[in-house]
Amino acid sequence: MVTIATAPAAQTLVLHNVSWATYEALLADHTGSSAPRFTYDQGELEILSPTTEHERDNRTLSSLVEIVADELAIDVLNVGSMTFKREDLRKGFEPDSCFYIRHEADVFGKRQIDTTVDPPPDLVIEIEVCHPALAKLPIYAQLGVPEIWRVGRRRVAVLLLDPDTGAYADSAVSKALPLLSADALTRLLADSRSLKRTAWTRAVRDWVRGQDPQPPAGGAR
Repeated sequence: MVTIATAPAAQTLVLHNVSWATYEALLADHTGSSAPRFTYDQGELEILSPTTEHERDNRTLSSLVEIVADELAIDVLNVGSMTFKREDLRKGFEPDSCFYIRHEADVFGKRQIDTTVDPPPDLVIEIEVCHPALAKLPIYAQLGVPEIWRVGRRRVAVLLLDPDTGAYADSAVSKALPLLSADALTRLLADSRSLKRTAWTRAVRDWVRGQDPQPPAGGAR
């Protein structure tokens, strides 16, 4: 029997005892839509409708990835909130944004990424301006996502997956884009809230050009 509970955020709904078939039917009904977003974990289903604040930070960090990659001549593939699911694990998620960077060449040109054979995204952006209803990190870990940028109200945390423990740990610096530290991400995101977009974009490009780039994590153009 499916039961319903509400999470602290008014935009979030949690369903319990949801079958995999029901989860897939909901995904099919919302094909091509960026909202709501579904997270599934062995019968638990979170349905999230993003707020303005949520999407603003998500779009800003997504733009940041593409600006930095462009300045460093790194090819990235932005697959947005694409659905990643594994029936064998009974887990699935739709991130706020995600990117192929190190494995961009492995999925370039594919009309459909097959999560059973293709690598997971190299970077997932997870906005948590409100406490999430489901614990998503274990889902990301089991599907092998190597890096998460988790955005709270005060800071951006860079989390890297430890393959030995299967858990995420805080890192001072991004592995996907080593030019970016957690402190830099936090500051650049904060700047975006006080600058108009064109001024912020120019400031980011100027900042990147003033840094000493690390060897690129993805394929150089």
